Amino acid sequence: MVQRVSRASVSIEGQVTGEVGQGFLILLGVGPNDSAADVDYLVNKISKLRVFSDDQGKMNRALAAVGGSVLVVSQFTLYADTRKGNRPSFTGAAAPELGERLYEAFLTKFAQTGARVAHGEFGADMQVSLTNDGPVTIIFDTEEQHAG
Repeated sequence: MVQRVSRASVSIEGQVTGEVGQGFLILLGVGPNDSAADVDYLVNKISKLRVFSDDQGKMNRALAAVGGSVLVVSQFTLYADTRKGNRPSFTGAAAPELGERLYEAFLTKFAQTGARVAHGEFGADMQVSLTNDGPVTIIFDTEEQHAG
């Protein structure tokens, strides 16, 4: 999930571990069937996503064009299954080993785009603060790219 932000930060135990100004807050959930190819796909799509305003006020600029940064936070709860009862199940999320490996790969790959990349800590209890600009929130599902 990508949110266009004017600022965002993540803290662990009261200490800020990552923060950005204009750019994206990326909440990254990893599923059991995700792969390095999915990381490549997401980095390519998100880094080129034209949702920042141009001189005419239209969403027409990508992250690099506005000198934006990204804050990436691991978010297994994006895989919550709420169909039964009132307590969500997270069995649809990837095992922690795969999740962490792909999270780290995502950070590395995104940094290769030239964008400044800040991040949280995989598996930590984090507090995220943001100002969603717009608001603009876009959900990417890599399973959809395989279905079409």
